[in-house]
Amino acid sequence: MPITPTYPGVYIQEVQSSVHTIVGVPTSVAAFVGYAARGPVADTPVQVNSWADFVRAFGGFDPSSQVKDAAFPMNYAVFLFFMNGGNSAQIVRAAMPGEGGSGAAARIALPPESGPAEIGLVATSPGTWGNNLQVVVDTKNLKNPATQFNLTITETGIGGVSVASESYTGLSVGAGGLGASTGGIGITTALASSALMNVDTANSNLTTGTKPPAVGTYFPEPPPKAKPAAEGESAGEGQSDAGAKPAPPVSSLGVDVPVPTAASPLDVVPVDGTTGIYALVKADIFNMLCLPTTWKQTYPPATLGDVATFCAQKRAMLIVDPPTAWSQATPPLTFETVNGTAALGGPDTANAATYYPNLLVSDPVTGATVQLGPCGAVAGVWASTDDARGVWKAPAGTAAAIAGISDLAVHIDDGESGVLNPIAVNCLRTLPLAGPVSWGARTAAGADEDASQWKYISVRRTALFVEESIRRGTQWAVFEPNDEPLWSSIRLNIGAFMNSLFTQGAFQGSTPGEAYLVQCDADNNPQNSIDLGILNILVGFQPLMPAEFVIIQIEQLVGQLQG
Repeated sequence: MPITPTYPGVYIQEVQSSVHTIVGVPTSVAAFVGYAARGPVADTPVQVNSWADFVRAFGGFDPSSQVKDAAFPMNYAVFLFFMNGGNSAQIVRAAMPGEGGSGAAARIALPPESGPAEIGLVATSPGTWGNNLQVVVDTKNLKNPATQFNLTITETGIGGVSVASESYTGLSVGAGGLGASTGGIGITTALASSALMNVDTANSNLTTGTKPPAVGTYFPEPPPKAKPAAEGESAGEGQSDAGAKPAPPVSSLGVDVPVPTAASPLDVVPVDGTTGIYALVKADIFNMLCLPTTWKQTYPPATLGDVATFCAQKRAMLIVDPPTAWSQATPPLTFETVNGTAALGGPDTANAATYYPNLLVSDPVTGATVQLGPCGAVAGVWASTDDARGVWKAPAGTAAAIAGISDLAVHIDDGESGVLNPIAVNCLRTLPLAGPVSWGARTAAGADEDASQWKYISVRRTALFVEESIRRGTQWAVFEPNDEPLWSSIRLNIGAFMNSLFTQGAFQGSTPGEAYLVQCDADNNPQNSIDLGILNILVGFQPLMPAEFVIIQIEQLVGQLQG
């Protein structure tokens, strides 16, 4: 606040800086929308930062999530994403049309010692994985088995081996209806005025509580009557073996989730506008969107066009797997076969990139070789390139190696690459010593005949990065007085951000004046715009174009004849 001088001397006033630092947004957050054997089907994406995070939420390589002829194998795509350098992903488990609910509830009776009560359990998400849950209710090792019981929930995997387990001990049914809670699981009375109980497992990864159903009841065998406590033995010790026999699997926890087919594909663009790809609206940011496919089941061009439009609105890029027809092309793909089975429709092709061919991956469970779309692995290559060189570096070349695969479904030579590259199909190739690599850097709008300014992936992604960073970094300017002090501050802040990118080598040009410009003054903010409450900012930059064609000229010099 202003200082009022009252005496001769020196006054110090702290003045707030006009510099509002603009921080570059992340560039390598991938979003995956597709089929998974388990996990929440909701309108909010789940962030995972590793393959282990994904396994905990959506399951890993288990029999219930294996690639089928018509399945969309999201788990394999996410695995390849992290294998190839990805570090953050937003996951959306898409539902089949009409799919809903969290599975069937199991009605489980408590041991007689704990009183006449029952609990209802249901798997945390739809899927037959719930059929692998075992529920054990006993009164083992309890000092007061007349009012307490133990609950153990176990998930079994291949060969009956336990893959996850949760134990809750010393639970009680109190006379007042509210019992003790341990480890995040509480026992509360059901809505009905009876002895039925409801288990709230809010912190459980396996089950959640529900009102016990009228059908599907499972009553464990009554535990053996405990012997009277011997002299000198505590009451708890005399009851130590009561109810120790495990209950068999409760198969009613699982619900069948249909596998997507050509007749009933995944609903990735639902009309409700809240699930599928639209769940990503709630994500803070994502830069790449993958719709994992197999070679037998891919999305039609119209659907991909709608997804690309959504990506344009969110300043993200769609990585497109090749259509099924391309895998069946015999002889190898030509201009005519590609044009006859377009991979992408719609106007927003600049926000998409198509890759070919598919990948061959060894199934970790069965050992069989499966053929998958390349989107997950390509997203990982994009992310690793961003980390190593920056978003302005084209994610292609000998350094863009693809890890975690057995082979490519089709081996492309120079001639075939020369046909596909001019029509904006990015090739994956196997090169000597380098192995499988990404060997294309064009957007779906990058066909030679389109002459688009967004021909290259790196140029388009750099523009999206600059746009989103400046959008977020100038939020403070909303409702500020629209005059020269604000304009000069805007020029200072955006200029500092653009100059930092220039020093990192993001733009073409030897000086800042050649590389970028920032204009915010009276020339582009006339009085009419000011009256309308509009602030105009012009930001331009000269992008780096990838050296797609390296031409070496060799000339033989002939010795001059002496005269």
